[in-house]
Amino acid sequence: MSGTTIGAPDQERAALHLIAAGAPLEAAARPETMGFKAYNLARMAALRLNVPPAFVLGTGYCAMPAAVTPDLWRGALARLEGATGLRFGDPRRPLLLSVRSGAPVSMPGMMETLLNIGLTEETLPGLIRLTGHPRLAWDAYRRLIAGYGEVVAGIAADAFEADLAAVQQGEDERALDFAALRDLARRHLETYRRLAGAPFPQDPTAQLQTAIAAVFQSWSSPKATAYRDLRGLDHGMGTAVTVQRMVFGNAGGLSGAGVGFTRNPSDGVPLPWVDFLFNAQGEDVVSGRRSAQGHDRLEAVAPRVWAELVEATKILERHFGDMQDFEFTVENGELFMLQTRDGKRTPQAAARIALDMFDEGLIDRDTARARTAGLDAAALAMRVVVTEAGEVPVALGHAATASSGVATGAIALDEAQVAALEAGGRPAILVRQNAETHDVAVLDRAVGLLTRHGARTSHAAVVARQLGKVCLVGCEAMRIDEAAGRIGFGEAWLDPGAEITLDGNSGTIYPGRLHTIEQVPPELLDRLSRLAEPA
Repeated sequence: MSGTTIGAPDQERAALHLIAAGAPLEAAARPETMGFKAYNLARMAALRLNVPPAFVLGTGYCAMPAAVTPDLWRGALARLEGATGLRFGDPRRPLLLSVRSGAPVSMPGMMETLLNIGLTEETLPGLIRLTGHPRLAWDAYRRLIAGYGEVVAGIAADAFEADLAAVQQGEDERALDFAALRDLARRHLETYRRLAGAPFPQDPTAQLQTAIAAVFQSWSSPKATAYRDLRGLDHGMGTAVTVQRMVFGNAGGLSGAGVGFTRNPSDGVPLPWVDFLFNAQGEDVVSGRRSAQGHDRLEAVAPRVWAELVEATKILERHFGDMQDFEFTVENGELFMLQTRDGKRTPQAAARIALDMFDEGLIDRDTARARTAGLDAAALAMRVVVTEAGEVPVALGHAATASSGVATGAIALDEAQVAALEAGGRPAILVRQNAETHDVAVLDRAVGLLTRHGARTSHAAVVARQLGKVCLVGCEAMRIDEAAGRIGFGEAWLDPGAEITLDGNSGTIYPGRLHTIEQVPPELLDRLSRLAEPA
């Protein structure tokens, strides 16, 4: 479909919904009215998983943004204040909010999220007194200014990244102390004033109102429209907006943010597959601008939290009956669940997950058969690198595998280069600094994606897996010389058009074209054959 016209809303779609941990699911709650993200959030709350309280502006409001005024949501905000014991805009006990999008179907990273809404020069001292944590407060403030500046004011992210680089001086941003973050926030305020032509807004109500409007508007952004075109989704569905109490993964100590899958989305292995960053907020993991770690360190440092998370994944699979893609935050050792949805997976993973879940009694035979329909030998074939007479090709570098398989193509650094290669009949490997979702339309035309930054669970990596593209992320050893238009590994420099091979099975990048063969896991085919037999 094309265009972005949204039909007139009915009363049901223009509803307000409230979510609180332990509260039963509202009778009127449906994905079509409150978006799938908020609907699943309400289901997690009903399962007594620890979910921060929230209210939801239904999908119908996407068609009539003028109706979304403070008078509309003020009552819901008051109930949220009552649930938290905090007050929005209060200089002593400030309530801070996240504002998140959520369509009736999953659209990973295609719309906007804003965090730390309600933080101002007046409420920041109150947050410091409330938490006893000046670093947390200044970190949240600088994140708000940059995120708000990018999403609401339309300032390029590079401007705020330049501020960060000037303060970092090569140091990990999570190691910056409160004085450095205070300096960074002041730099961001000046960058905002200079590029927006007005000071950063200090009225919490104005912040929330414009944040809600910006998230609704992101439904019609170029990347969201391109994604719906690629997936054949209805442009008239609209998005809901969830306004939720902030929880802080950047509180130091046993705090952090993570994204994971209840099973491995590449091969279906029945173990949680998690990316996690200590002392970080969720956008650090999913934005594609930061590289994350696997779950090993979380398990080692906070075994109790890890055990709670593993138990939560079991609860999710039992309730939803499918492998889940989830987001979570740990604040001072307390686990909060922020999102769950059916996880995107490769065909090989789809087959194994369905078969394993049938064997485990989580789904019935008919459901397993439906989920594996069409997964024959051709669909399950995987390309793997083979070597000649024991020769091991010299690798350029290594990265984290977000989507397996093998892809060979010519290096392309932007959309124009992908188009030129396409016109010449040559497959392209898109190479980027960050695994960001604004590349979705270009990625669809490439055979693979290689990034310097990003996590396996970055939204762009999730989309690459969904599109069947080989994807390697977080290749920190790779350099991208933007001025000269080339990429480097060690002493070697490669220009656009040079051929490389991405081995998504081992996470290795090779120069040139390698010999490959197709393999089909015989055990998987045998299990599928037995599933098809009469019970």
